Amino acid sequence: MRKLFMSLAVIIGLAGAAQAQNAEIEATIGGQIEAFLVDDFDRAFSFASPNIQRVFRTPESFGAMVKGGYPMVWRPSNVRFLELREISGAVWQKVMITDGKGRAHILDYQMIEQESGWKINAVQVLDSSGASA
Repeated sequence: MRKLFMSLAVIIGLAGAAQAQNAEIEATIGGQIEAFLVDDFDRAFSFASPNIQRVFRTPESFGAMVKGGYPMVWRPSNVRFLELREISGAVWQKVMITDGKGRAHILDYQMIEQESGWKINAVQVLDSSGASA
């Protein structure tokens, strides 16, 4: 009986840690999207990983890339978090974003954990069909 309680405690502890991780990742992605909504490129850039920051160098060039290449992220009308998963050691958060014209886009965010918290390391558009949501 004692082993059963210990096993349950471990499972509950792991589930709680996973939920906390998921909430932190969602807060990171959501924070960046909120920053884009008000054109706060400095804040949006702060959610990017050091690798992404090195590539784009300035918040302004990063913002220009997002406006041009990911307009659904720059001006979404709705954001819905889907599954969080690990693929080959990398953490990926799938997100459905509905743009201002009502088209749904599925994006995959690669997340990396830094001392300062979770950062966005890459974004892939998985479904660019733009089907209506």
